[in-house]
Parts: sequence; structure tokens; C-alpha cells
Amino acid sequence: MTTFFNTTEESIALESKHSAHNYHPIPVVLNRGEGIYVWDIHGKRYFDFLSAYSAVNQGHCHPKIIQSLIDQAKKITLTSRAFYNDVFGIYAECITKLFQYDKVLPMNTGVEGGETAIKLCRKWAYTVKGIPENKAKIIFCQNNFWGRTLAAISSSTDPSSKNHFGPYMPGYEIIPYNDLDALENSLKDPHIAGFMVEPIQGEAGVIVPKDGYLKKAFELCKERNVLFIADEVQTGLARTGKLLACDYEGVHPDILILGKALSGGTLPVSAVLSNNEIMLTLKPGQHGSTFGGNPLACAVARTALQVIVEENLAENSFKMGSIFREKMTAICQKTDLIESVRGKGLLNAIVINDSTDSETAWNLCLALKDNGVLAKQTHGNIIRFAPPLVIREDELNEAIQIIEDTILRF
Repeated sequence: MTTFFNTTEESIALESKHSAHNYHPIPVVLNRGEGIYVWDIHGKRYFDFLSAYSAVNQGHCHPKIIQSLIDQAKKITLTSRAFYNDVFGIYAECITKLFQYDKVLPMNTGVEGGETAIKLCRKWAYTVKGIPENKAKIIFCQNNFWGRTLAAISSSTDPSSKNHFGPYMPGYEIIPYNDLDALENSLKDPHIAGFMVEPIQGEAGVIVPKDGYLKKAFELCKERNVLFIADEVQTGLARTGKLLACDYEGVHPDILILGKALSGGTLPVSAVLSNNEIMLTLKPGQHGSTFGGNPLACAVARTALQVIVEENLAENSFKMGSIFREKMTAICQKTDLIESVRGKGLLNAIVINDSTDSETAWNLCLALKDNGVLAKQTHGNIIRFAPPLVIREDELNEAIQIIEDTILRF
């Protein structure tokens, strides 16, 4: 039986009563989306400036992606990898050629992609590099975020993600982000197998490293025969103005993790890409997923990638992002509320000049919601702005005007 809600409060109350309290959403109840817009249950339209944490880069309900979903759903949705299906091979060829790798390993969520990359790195370390069994280590950076499984939080430095969930996974070393000296020092350990890094730290508040950091980090890894693992789940697929954020510095990761917008926001799809020397260390039965590589996901992901390329979303992201940061920087000159603006492409953030009161950014997000722009704060005083990459300049300017008016009246 379908339940229809007359008020936002009724819907929120029902969820609060029957669902775990592991999220603290902005109080708006959405029921429709198209392109850069979403609508609530009362018909009010909003600019979506979060894009489901960059999972809807192609815009909400992109007609080509939805049609691909419908067409495949009418045929067959799941076979498991116990059998071959007629879609996975086509998708595998598409994604490996696009990103120039030998092989892809399909999974579902971004965190599963991260787990897969770690397993793959460890297997390579023992069978190829020759690290003694159970001695392999992987380097992570402080303030990283790639999910909330036990493996993911074991690498976390965020108390809200990590505290009271131990014991944690061994074999991790954590160093400062954007610190080449720290990386070089850690790489002296012969048991280091991999370095897993976000090209831009999204959940941490859109932390952009200094120019040359990724390139030099990659070179340091090569010198020590250590795998460079790029977590591009949030930064990839045109979000930062390039197909991959690593493309800015010409870095081709040994292992690449993708997710989120790989399905255009329709269902969980992730992928781990690498070359034969690394990928073929995994043998049958050593890793897998019931839903990974299912026909529905493969059909949708292939179309989602085609949309990114055919609609030049990376180019649009680069252009619109430059406009956004320029205009937000101008707003900074009019108020002391904003400390700084940062980002690349359409992955941006403003830092509120209030590091001690986490309610300021939250309350500003509530005010933005009331005025028709949906965004979400992170780490207390930071607000991310990441609209779908299909946004036009006139639409961007309209949204920026709302943001400016809201900030100046706040």
C-alpha cells in the first residue's frame, strides 16, 4: 500500500520512527528530479548543488540513461557471475578502452571499490613484489574518506566515523595529505605495497593539493615499486573539469577506483581498473560480488559513460567551475562570513569564517534551502557546492544570485 504525505513533517517523522538515525538530512522531502533540479512533495523546485555527492553528474533522470535502464530491465537484470551475460563484455571493453587499462573488476558501491583495490594491492604485493606474507602495508592520508566499512574506517582519522568500532584492520599507515616529504619517508619501508589517495579530498571539505603533488607522489611510488591507487569515486567522471582529476597532472594510476556517477545516479555501480600484471593476480573464487557486473548495471554504466563523453561534460564542468569560483570569490569581498573558496571544476566549497560553531554552516544550508538551493555542510564550517555537470551558465548565474543574496542576508 502506498502512503501519501500531506506534510514534510509527517514524512520525516515516519522515517525517524522506523529508520536508523545514522544520517542528519536537511529537512526537505524530495520526490522528483530532472536535470539540475529536484522538487519536494509540495511541488517546490530547488537547484541541486550536491548531486547526491557527485553521483548524478549527468543530471537527474537523464533520458538516455533511464531509457537504457528500462530497456535492459525488460530483458534480464541479474545472472550472477556464475554464468556469462551478453552485456558485461561490451561494457568491459567500453570502460577499459576509455580509461586505457587492460582489465576491469566490477563492483557495486564506492566503498566496495576501495576494498577491492586494497585486496588487489595486497595480492600483488605477495605474489609479484615478494613482500612476506601478512607484512604488506598500504599508506593513506589523514582526513581521507572512502566509506564506512571496517576496512575504510580503519584508515580514517575522523572520530565520528571511527570511534567505538574497533578493533581496526592492521597494515595501514597514515600520513599527512599534500606532504611529499612524509610520503617519501614512509616509502622507505620495504613492506609498503600501495599508496591510496584522493586527488582532491571531497568529504574533508574539497581540499585541493598543491600543483605537482600527484605527479611527484606517483613518481616516488614508481621509484619504490609501490602501487599508486587513485580513489576517483567522487572526483572522477568529469566532476573536476577533466575526465579524471589525475588527468590534470598526467598521472595514470596503477589502480583506479570509480563509482557514484558511473550509473548516472540510477543504481550502485563501481569499478576497479588495472593492467594485467596486477589484475590477473586474482584467481577464480578469490574475490567477487553477486551483483557486480550484472546486466542492468553494465547497460546503464556504458550509457552513463557515453553521456559524459558525448555531451562534453568535463569541458562544461571546467568552464562552469571557473565562473562559480570567480563569482564566489567576489562575494567574499562583500562579507566576513566567508573565509575562502576552493575547488576544481564543479567540485567546490566555501569555508565559513566560524571554526568553533558548527551550527553556522548548517543554518546557512537551511537558509539556502528555503531560498531554493540545496547544499550540505561538512566538517562543521564547510559547505560543498557540486551541481550536476549539465548546468548551463544562465542556470548557474541564477543559483549564484540566490547563494549571494542568502549569504549577505544571513
